[in-house]
Amino acid sequence: MGLAACSPGGFSAAGDQVFAPGVNQNAVAEDGIEVGHRLMAAGQFELAIKSFNRAALENGLDVEVLSGLGSANLGLGRLGQAESLLRRAVKKDAKQPEVWNNLGVVLMERGKTVEAEQILRRAYALDNGESDAIRDNLRLALAKSENSDTLPLDDENYKLVRRGSGDYLISPTL
Repeated sequence: MGLAACSPGGFSAAGDQVFAPGVNQNAVAEDGIEVGHRLMAAGQFELAIKSFNRAALENGLDVEVLSGLGSANLGLGRLGQAESLLRRAVKKDAKQPEVWNNLGVVLMERGKTVEAEQILRRAYALDNGESDAIRDNLRLALAKSENSDTLPLDDENYKLVRRGSGDYLISPTL
């Protein structure tokens, strides 16, 4: 039995119809890391993970990819995965204050206040105190460790720092 077409033209385009353009095979693909950072800034953490994974296929699991994956997992509330990825990132390059900061944020989220304070001190020292976000996170960690027995801090906002330009804000109430 044959198939019947609704129009006599079959699969060919009629002159008055609009079709989507084809794929330009010669175009240069966008950098997966940059796309991942843009997606994170837009709150699209699942798509950011996919983009960072594509970047990992092209560049390998470098510090930038591991940090991006860890930060995206933090945004999704996957704290165990985020911690693991960010620890791997600082092992690869221990000179990146942004990665140390983001690890400190994860540790604060997980209730590991003492270790988070130490990590954030390291991030602050590596940054020479230039980042407001890292300084603010260290202040929050210090306040939380001082007040841990007396006052719960309800209004804290941790700042997730992006490598490069811009930063992200992560609230502890995920």
